[in-house]
Amino acid sequence: MAEKRNIFLVGPMGAGKSTIGRELADRLHLDFFDSDQEIERRTGADIAWVFDLEGEEGFRLREESVIEDLTEKQGIVLATGGGSVISAQVRNRLSARGIVVYLETTIDKQVARTQRDRKRPLLQTEEEPRTVLENLAIERNPLYEEIADVIVQTDDQSAKVVAHKIMERLDF
Repeated sequence: MAEKRNIFLVGPMGAGKSTIGRELADRLHLDFFDSDQEIERRTGADIAWVFDLEGEEGFRLREESVIEDLTEKQGIVLATGGGSVISAQVRNRLSARGIVVYLETTIDKQVARTQRDRKRPLLQTEEEPRTVLENLAIERNPLYEEIADVIVQTDDQSAKVVAHKIMERLDF
């Protein structure tokens, strides 16, 4: 690979962005970053705490800043937060600074993959998780599609298989 290209993974919670991102970075010998983990590192607190203290709006501002910084790097794989695409600034940065891969998954898979995870603030409500995920999909899926250079289905496939498919599609 003559130049160090960035690969940015977008998609809903439970799509496998972090797991697949680590696998992909390992195979391509690139650095891996997870925007949520970077927010936690910088704030010294977990995402749920940031949401509780600053609300979603405060969290999204932090997320924009972290993604701005991370996308300036070269030769990275970045797993973004599922809601990061709400921001036009984030969508523009991702599109301009790397290859955007949309990891697509079904609501059924999202429910199965997130049901025991208590670290997802948007699912810690009175509303049924399936309803929350369906509403988020209506809002966000068109935004993922808008910026995607490649769309890869993640249901019923291991991280290794999905990483391999991404590499094939990107000619790595």
